[in-house]
Amino acid sequence: MIEELSIQNYALIERLSLLFGPGLNVLSGETGAGKSILAGALGLLHGVKGDGGTIRTGSEEAMVAAVFQVSGNPDALSWLDEHGIEPEEGRIIIRRTLKQSGRGSIYIQSVPTTRSDLEGLSALLFDMHGQHEHQSLFAEDNHRRILDRFGGLEEETAALYRDFVSLSGLKKRLDRIVTSERDRLREADILQYAIREIDEARLSEGEEEELSKERSVLSQHEKLFGLLDEAYEVTSENRGGALAQIRRARQAMDGAVSIDTGLSPLAKRLEDLFFELEDVSEEVHSYRAAVNFSADRLEQVEDRLMAIHRLEKKYGSTIKEILDYRSEASEQLDGLENWEQDKERLQAEIQALEKSVLASAQRLSARRKETAKQLQREIETNLQGLGMQKTRFEIAVTQRLSEKGSPACGPHGIDQVTFRISPNPGEPLKPLRDIASGGEISRVMLAIKTVLAQTDQISTLVFDEIDAGIGGEVAVAVGLHLRQLARHKQVLCITHLASIAARADNHLKVEKRGKNGRTVTEVSEVSGDSRVEEIARMLSGDKTGQASLTHAEELLRKSGEV
Repeated sequence: MIEELSIQNYALIERLSLLFGPGLNVLSGETGAGKSILAGALGLLHGVKGDGGTIRTGSEEAMVAAVFQVSGNPDALSWLDEHGIEPEEGRIIIRRTLKQSGRGSIYIQSVPTTRSDLEGLSALLFDMHGQHEHQSLFAEDNHRRILDRFGGLEEETAALYRDFVSLSGLKKRLDRIVTSERDRLREADILQYAIREIDEARLSEGEEEELSKERSVLSQHEKLFGLLDEAYEVTSENRGGALAQIRRARQAMDGAVSIDTGLSPLAKRLEDLFFELEDVSEEVHSYRAAVNFSADRLEQVEDRLMAIHRLEKKYGSTIKEILDYRSEASEQLDGLENWEQDKERLQAEIQALEKSVLASAQRLSARRKETAKQLQREIETNLQGLGMQKTRFEIAVTQRLSEKGSPACGPHGIDQVTFRISPNPGEPLKPLRDIASGGEISRVMLAIKTVLAQTDQISTLVFDEIDAGIGGEVAVAVGLHLRQLARHKQVLCITHLASIAARADNHLKVEKRGKNGRTVTEVSEVSGDSRVEEIARMLSGDKTGQASLTHAEELLRKSGEV
């Protein structure tokens, strides 16, 4: 349900905030007052492409925002959850801006989104009917959903959909297995060669790093030996060596301690330094004595590293990746070798599931055809009450066909569901989209929505120009239908007819005024005397004449408002 609509700098609207309630919300006003502007603003929230020309003159951007109550709309809540958007106290805010630069923005809550996503969500929140092309009932894909929802067939359709998806998955697996014998053998040879080549290399993780380290030592052995000899010479007790010098320093410090015992800590540190350096010198000497250079070993290391690099170019950038590839190749080879068994098993599963899916689709089709007759009768009855007595309405449930013209079962069954209508005697039945009159379109939508009121999940319906080309008893019937529909839905209706406006639960008046030398559109709620005056204006154009006021009061009284 739309709770609040805010508009800024859009067409003739400078700043406007409207509150809508449950039930029937009517917007009335003089021709040219700006009612169509409100419909256009709602259209932007429905995902209609924006037009910078609608931005109010002198402004850089226009903004339209609305607060929607979504707590009772499971489809919308599911959509929001899938997109990571969380309502706040069961409400969401949708905001859209248009800019003169052409770069507008769309936000759902605080999450930026695309116009395509906005269309997806808004189609679950509200429907618009009139001269606009974005009407859900025009899309034939929705006809099957409407029929299933009316007949309580959604659970059965969902089960069929799940089985069909499973069947499609099995067929894809079979397609992957059933390749030509030549391709299968070629792939098996490639995998076998790769496995054999990797196994023969006898690789181990960490081997490359160790070999690289060893190669570095062997390739610079002369420099390494020289540095080690120098380090040992400098640290040893040979004449001039560091240990010999420190030993002399220890002897001198021992003499100093005998004179001043306070120097004992320094003597201890010098002693520790001597033993630490002595240990380092011995380890350097031991390492130097243990290292032997072998030209043959260097060649072996180089050859091994080259062999590893060749494998890395073919199977992975590291030894770990090569070994992982080997494991995957082994699994693929097992699959290729067992392909005949897998093929036979999958074929049996597919055959059994195909029979099950077809049987379910046929049962569902029979129920759809029976449901279509009932829904068709109820819609036709409503159309007659809306002044379309000669109208024929048909719900055609026909067999789906493949591109080759043969019967086909899809994820939702074997049926193609199409709503068709013939508004006038002698005319053939045509798809809903081909209806020319905006008034006829609106009445057809009203009739369908009245029948579907308790099964359709869309909670808000917007009717623009629903009164086009009607009057008298038909207008009264349209008003009654809207009131009945509003018992189950929130209805927003833009109208010129007093017989419709008189049934409103919330009546809003659209007016055009002068403000600071500019023309602006304003909207105000009318009730009491002001509502009587507005109904009087709609009846005769005279909102002050006694006859008009009396007539307006009588109309409101008959509608249960006074």
